[in-house]
Amino acid sequence: MAENEKGISLDWAECVRYLLGMRGSENGDGILPMGRTLSPRQDASYRPRPVPGFRPERIVLAKSCLATPSRRLFAEQVCRDYPDAEVANEPNVPHNRVNVGEVEPVRALQRGKRTLVLGEHQSAVRQSREEGNTCPNYWHFSPYGFCPYGCRYCYLAGTPGVRFSPTVKVFLNLPEILAEIDRIATQLAEPTAFYLGKLQDGLALDPLTGYSRTLVPFFAAHRYARMTLLTKSASVENLLDLDPGVHTILSWSLNPAEVIAAFETGTPPLAERIEAMKRCADADYPIRAVIMPIIPVPNWKEVYTKFLQHLLTEVRLDRITLGGICSYRAARGLMESQLGRSNAVSDAFDPLGPSPDGRLRYPARLRAELYRHMIQTIRGRAPDLEIGLCLEERSVFEALSLAAAVGRCNCVL
Repeated sequence: MAENEKGISLDWAECVRYLLGMRGSENGDGILPMGRTLSPRQDASYRPRPVPGFRPERIVLAKSCLATPSRRLFAEQVCRDYPDAEVANEPNVPHNRVNVGEVEPVRALQRGKRTLVLGEHQSAVRQSREEGNTCPNYWHFSPYGFCPYGCRYCYLAGTPGVRFSPTVKVFLNLPEILAEIDRIATQLAEPTAFYLGKLQDGLALDPLTGYSRTLVPFFAAHRYARMTLLTKSASVENLLDLDPGVHTILSWSLNPAEVIAAFETGTPPLAERIEAMKRCADADYPIRAVIMPIIPVPNWKEVYTKFLQHLLTEVRLDRITLGGICSYRAARGLMESQLGRSNAVSDAFDPLGPSPDGRLRYPARLRAELYRHMIQTIRGRAPDLEIGLCLEERSVFEALSLAAAVGRCNCVL
């Protein structure tokens, strides 16, 4: 629980109202003046709804899940929404140590995707520490962990933090997370992006949590903190009547329908994602797109040309970021266990092995070829649209005459 200056504990909704009202703008402390508070109805009246396509078989009440009345109420509501799920109360087990009961990696991943963990994340606000590529590094935060989707190429599935316990997680300590964002942003004293989507899907579980109903007003009212959110979800209903105040940027991870069908199991179809983007653009959110990983499927030029032309005709974008595969050996093993050793991603990996930053990529020549074609297609439809590259090497930017775009990618302002 968060506490105010008098040491009084606050529930998560109360904490947000406290943060939004505790400081005035005249002293430069970050939060806008008293009066710019959340409507209590947006917090107290929200009731969890089942997530489309997600039916957990097991719900784990992990450490600190039931630590406060508001957390207990939320957990009870979630369990009611999934009455067929087994409920396990494990008060001494941290969220990242939940055992899914499988040793074989693919079966563990599959079981984890059907396990919902409610818990607490005590280090949910972090700064990325990339080396060996041009990533600008950025602040990111985690009210969720992992996601319910089944993308075959998922790099997170092969990381040590996920492999042991590949469950779908909701963290209930939102007050502490927001308080830490406020502290960092106020200390930096300049507009700063906090990215939701690095270690999870930023919106997939929102029907269940309603967290966007708190996050968007919080960032809208903050003098310095901004949110960039990445998702594959089409569940945007909670967003449409909020005022983002240009402080929340929504970004969709997209690929052609052919790639989605082959590699993104359980995700919303392309048409639904584009419709969600259009609805949010109409609600005054800045909209971005991330095309990553670009996959050289058969006839990839025709496939991606048709896809990009349709996207740029349908949606008004503020920025588009392109990226190839950026994976790890364990994630590759999981992918090949499901798709076979010969598939459109594995067949294109650089035979020389990992890049200097340790990631498995396509050869630089192929990446440049993919990007060059897509940039030409984008420029043909949207000549002024800002284009970035994700987790790329400087030499590739230079080969594409994009040196000025280094550091201008999806995760930053």
